[in-house]
Amino acid sequence: MKALIAGAGRLGTQIAQVLAAARNDVTLVDVDENRVAELRGRLPASVRLLVGDACEPDVLEHAGARTADLVIATTGEDEDNLVVSLLAKRQFAVPRVAARVNDAENAWLFDQRWGVDVAVPAATPLISLIEEATGATDTVALLRLSKAGVDVIETAITPGSRAAGRLLSDIVLPEGTVIATLVRDGQPTVPAPSVRLRPGDELLLVSHAATEREIHAAFQ
Repeated sequence: MKALIAGAGRLGTQIAQVLAAARNDVTLVDVDENRVAELRGRLPASVRLLVGDACEPDVLEHAGARTADLVIATTGEDEDNLVVSLLAKRQFAVPRVAARVNDAENAWLFDQRWGVDVAVPAATPLISLIEEATGATDTVALLRLSKAGVDVIETAITPGSRAAGRLLSDIVLPEGTVIATLVRDGQPTVPAPSVRLRPGDELLLVSHAATEREIHAAFQ
């Protein structure tokens, strides 16, 4: 997937890391030249960094909006996020546009009239935002711990998951993979082998070799 992110604050940077770890084509744009310079070397080399105001059509076009599958507006200003969304949808016909809502009082503006497919409140957890923005199904690479050489990958158990109703001890994991946490009803728990998986469970796995596809195959 080709993703364009407007706004290189904490949220935009985290999204860029997650999408890049999942081997997507990511471009991150910010008007602050110092911020972009600071991020060089800190983000994966696959993330393209650009300086510019994403509210300007020329900047969006240079960033690849015309061929983007997804635009995410994550600036700290609702006005800017709306302008980016409107341009992305109306001028560049981007299939999916997500925008962060900083001020809850402005939430009513964030709809298809302004080109917004997915409006995301500022307090939304990162993984939920990624799932909403990308339309991801059930397995997402959350984080690349480059120094340790491992990935943190999340997979969600749904009624259609092959692992639903099975014991954790029955799941054959890819080599070099461990289950770090089981999140059930919003609470993280120790993933004991005797735990029986059920729809709604979320699992965080750590692996130095497995891909999202392999994790998906094990559980889904």
